[in-house]
Amino acid sequence: MAHLSVSHVSKSFGGVKVLVDQCLDVREGEFVALLGPSGCGKSTLLQIINGLIPADGGKIVLGGKDITGKTGTGRGMVFQGADLFPWRTALDNIAFGLEVVGVGKAERLERARHYLNLVGLRGFEDAWPHQLSGGMQQRVGIARAFCIQPTLLMMDEPFGALDVQTRDVLQDELVRIWEAEPKTVLFVTHGIEEALYLADRILVYSKRPARVLREITVPFARPRREDIKLDPQFLELRRDISDLLRHDLYA
Repeated sequence: MAHLSVSHVSKSFGGVKVLVDQCLDVREGEFVALLGPSGCGKSTLLQIINGLIPADGGKIVLGGKDITGKTGTGRGMVFQGADLFPWRTALDNIAFGLEVVGVGKAERLERARHYLNLVGLRGFEDAWPHQLSGGMQQRVGIARAFCIQPTLLMMDEPFGALDVQTRDVLQDELVRIWEAEPKTVLFVTHGIEEALYLADRILVYSKRPARVLREITVPFARPRREDIKLDPQFLELRRDISDLLRHDLYA
């Protein structure tokens, strides 16, 4: 039985169709990448699942419960920008979600400190967001999402605004954290290499309105490390996906 089930979801904005009859099943603990060109509807689908925007039709079920159009517990979100509160320290930013749901101060700070350490920011508990680099801010955002211990973690191009070196480091950090505390993950990206490196399964989407061009089960065993990106099979898959997206874009 799927942990997350998306059934026949559609969405239009001002008469422009973005999603049409979208269906998706994700198993518990599975890491699924949604890969496709910018503007094809991947982020819209994530926001519908998170209850941030309403669908025109369809149904979302998480852990056996209908969550269509609802916000609430069980879901964590990491955006492209860290979106930290500038008046809160790193530790307090991480603890924010627990504060919202009424967890006591001592417990939420203890849990927040655990996740701050897990993302490699020990010693930066009292740092303000403006004192942190972009990569460090994004680590805080990841820790904040993990801290509420969601059953579904959604990540919307979380490394898209970072430089190449920082992005590669944070990809490795995400793999390490996810292996330490496995979650069901939906990861939106337009980076082919990123999807192949991180995911168990990739859904390759067309240009808008999004449809699935191909579903790929990533053949590489875990744990994965950086040198997998030089594997001939990795390079061949990267080229095949690139050709598929390019052909769809100009079709």
